[in-house]
Amino acid sequence: MAIEVGTKLEGKVTGITHFGAFVDLSGGVTGLVHISEIADNYVKDVNDHLKINDVVTVKVINVDKDGKIGLSIKQAVDKPASESRPPRAPRPERSGGGGERFGGGGGGGFNRERGGRPFKPAANKPSFEDKVSRFLKDSEERISSLKKNTEGKRGGRGAKRM
Repeated sequence: MAIEVGTKLEGKVTGITHFGAFVDLSGGVTGLVHISEIADNYVKDVNDHLKINDVVTVKVINVDKDGKIGLSIKQAVDKPASESRPPRAPRPERSGGGGERFGGGGGGGFNRERGGRPFKPAANKPSFEDKVSRFLKDSEERISSLKKNTEGKRGGRGAKRM
């Protein structure tokens, strides 16, 4: 039997590694089920899902020129139509060459196409400039108090201790 991409086969697990499992197909041909193709959920350890001599149904997902066969267990399982996710709708094309995000669209952070709201500064919140000036004032006060404390410990203004 020729092994072709897309065919489903029965096989026996002959070896387990940290990156997948080797499955013996009919006629002594061996293929690899990569760890990402074992189950739909995250697989941390292959040994949690497969054991040596387990008989599994696999789907051939690729055959290399040098004879390596890529297999999948999760693609071999037929899923009901209700479980599969609906296909994603294509994203709408943006106008303006994509520069809107970085100031090319103007409008001060308001993008009506994306459902944004216009920027309205709150009446009781301080502006950015007020916050910066308060920060500078506080930092100058802290620096001056630090200087006073350190100068007192060193003798201050160049005075020598005896």
